[in-house]
Amino acid sequence: MLNFYTFLTRHSGWLFDAILKRRLSRGKEDPARVNEKRGRASMARPDGALLWVHAASVGEAQSALILVKEMLRLYDVSVLVTTGTRTSAAMMEQSLPDGAFHQFYPLDYPAWNDAFLDHWNPDVVFWMESELWPNMLAAVKARGIPAALINARLSEKSYSLWRKIPRSIQGLLGCFELILTQTQTDCTRYESLGASMVRVSGNLKYSAAPLPVNARDLKTLTGRLMGRPVWLYASSHAGEEEMVYRIHTILKTHFPTLLSIIVPRHIDRSADIAEMAKRYGLSVCMRGKNQYLPDANDDVYISNTMGELGLFYRLAPLAVIGRSFSDDGGGGHNPIEAAQLHCAVLSGPNVQYQQEIFDDMAAANAARIAQTEQDLTQYILALLDDSVFLEAQQNTAYDFAKSQSHVMTPLMNYLQPLLKSSPLMLRDAP
Repeated sequence: MLNFYTFLTRHSGWLFDAILKRRLSRGKEDPARVNEKRGRASMARPDGALLWVHAASVGEAQSALILVKEMLRLYDVSVLVTTGTRTSAAMMEQSLPDGAFHQFYPLDYPAWNDAFLDHWNPDVVFWMESELWPNMLAAVKARGIPAALINARLSEKSYSLWRKIPRSIQGLLGCFELILTQTQTDCTRYESLGASMVRVSGNLKYSAAPLPVNARDLKTLTGRLMGRPVWLYASSHAGEEEMVYRIHTILKTHFPTLLSIIVPRHIDRSADIAEMAKRYGLSVCMRGKNQYLPDANDDVYISNTMGELGLFYRLAPLAVIGRSFSDDGGGGHNPIEAAQLHCAVLSGPNVQYQQEIFDDMAAANAARIAQTEQDLTQYILALLDDSVFLEAQQNTAYDFAKSQSHVMTPLMNYLQPLLKSSPLMLRDAP
């Protein structure tokens, strides 16, 4: 199977070019940096040892940031971080520390992969979570570059698919000298597919630093909303915003001054989300680049800015985590970010991409999973109506997140043998 894929892609440069042109026409690529997708670097390689960390999109990139910062703290190294989406690139440009820089990951065309590796010549490769591209991984292995799969997960759907092509997947996983998984279930699945050196290190998202906030913005918004009951729907997807409006209409009969906050996962949907509110007779304030503030008559506050989720988690005492009731079948987003910032955590039932985290949180009473819209409405009502209950849920979520924040220690211990075989040098102790 992989041999056929390699043969097909090796002779399909025209197809990859066509894919890029189509994505450009749809605004999904950065015109100024599209050649990075062809493996053509937009900057020089820094001198010295270079670690390459690949993270497919926003979720993986958030986990990668934790590891990047730790590697820079411990090692005398530069870090190249690649991602595939414009959103993740924008996040990285804002968040990467000194010593790290971003490039777009090239499409999996062998000639473009070779151009990428010829230029960057990384000393070690860390691949985040689960997106595996055969041609690039084969090229990394052929060059003898040590590689590890970090924070690895394997859904039941992917596991079932891979079991049908055992030889192909064994070859792919054999490109890694070490695989560190989020859970024991993930570990067992990788081992049953023939992977060697698989260890459970835990989920890196537990070790993330709390999302940042502009203190002035927080003070301003807190003052504006003083005395109003507030709840947040975080990282919403299609189908969820109208549910917020329906819930708001019900809750407003109990809490006349209620403000519902929506932070869409994709801010280019914000105008459409605001337009939907008219059908429910609701007044909407859009935050935008001018950071407009809601007034006493506004029912809904929509954020169409990037990088401010930390502000809204601090502002709202309870948060519903998005993509758990969405039209696309859901999958969930990271609830730890909310818990770290003292939010009571709620979610819908479709959290399959974050299942282990939600299961652990639910078992510890640190998150409540609503099976239906009606259940969610009742949970929000109960929390807003009882300040003692709300504070208890906030504290339980926060305590859970704090208790899980040790993941980096075992992960770094498992990485030591691989790092010792590389040119990376530990920094001198302060």
